Amino acid sequence: MDFGLSQEQRQLQDVFQRYLSERVPIVRVRALTETLEDGATAALWAELVELGAGGVLIPTDHGGSGLSLFDAALVAEELGRAVTPAPFLCNAVMAPVALLAAATPAQRSEFLPGLARGALRVGVAATETYSRREGARIWLDDGRLRGHALMVADALGADVFLVAAGDADLLWVEASTPGLEIAPLVAVDRTRSLAELTFDGVEPSAILGGPSGGRDGISRMLDAGRVMLCADLVGACDAMLEQAVRYAGQRKQFGRVVGSFQAVKHLCAEMAAELEPSRSLYWYAAHVAGEGAPDASLVVSHAKAHISEIGSFVARAATEVHGGIGFTDEQNLHVWFKRIGLDRQLLGGPDVLRERAAQLQGWELPPAAI
Repeated sequence: MDFGLSQEQRQLQDVFQRYLSERVPIVRVRALTETLEDGATAALWAELVELGAGGVLIPTDHGGSGLSLFDAALVAEELGRAVTPAPFLCNAVMAPVALLAAATPAQRSEFLPGLARGALRVGVAATETYSRREGARIWLDDGRLRGHALMVADALGADVFLVAAGDADLLWVEASTPGLEIAPLVAVDRTRSLAELTFDGVEPSAILGGPSGGRDGISRMLDAGRVMLCADLVGACDAMLEQAVRYAGQRKQFGRVVGSFQAVKHLCAEMAAELEPSRSLYWYAAHVAGEGAPDASLVVSHAKAHISEIGSFVARAATEVHGGIGFTDEQNLHVWFKRIGLDRQLLGGPDVLRERAAQLQGWELPPAAI
């Protein structure tokens, strides 16, 4: 039995890899991330939508390609390899998955075509469903949203926000709605846009699936997003490993290339040995999440937690291979280092996801240990 990619999947990955290597080199990435203004990144997203990124998961009758979550993860790996500053996570994956899982047919017909065309930009506010900090939370008060949301993903340039209020209500909120305050965040990784949202009696334009009908949508949306981050991590780590090996073969010390030293050889070999199984792990997570398997959330939680740890190791080891220059922002390697750092924490870090996995398996800490 062949557990590799099909010819169509290899072609899909190759199309995005060639496009990104030619049109989105690191010089362009740096230029796009020097400012928080949306114009330049919006132009890049429009290019990727033309390539099919925006509608990868959206059914053909709504203007998309109707591909699988696994196919979307292959695209995400290439975007991570190129540290692409584009809102793929929320617009191409999390929002469509939530709409397909929780929206009514009328809501799907209204929202999905705009996402597929790139005419509609969506940010996702769901951090408070799995981790609360500084008392932040969102709730419905007589049909209006109140509260505070942190780490809202793909917020820059968003026309609407997909908001999870608690673990059951999934709401569609126009960015221009009175009472909504948007505060952009300057993250360490500037290839992703984040914001804090404050809701002061905000009236949502739609409740997906009706009152309290968003529970399955929230769960599937988060699982899909975490799979994309796993793929993004693997792509970014691949790029860092490639740069480390190339540098080790060029940099000379004591009259020899540093790649000839045993310690450097071991570092590169360990990175490759840790990284390759991670690809298989995210492939499996993408498969079970896409199929809606009963253990999908458990598998995805373990995958994201483990691959995040591997990402941290590869980022650190690749930087060490570059020596002192690897820790400076002038070295391009640092752009991938920061991407991996944010990917690790976005939608839940290893500790949060391992705790979630324990809860899904019915494990609880004894009272004395709490």
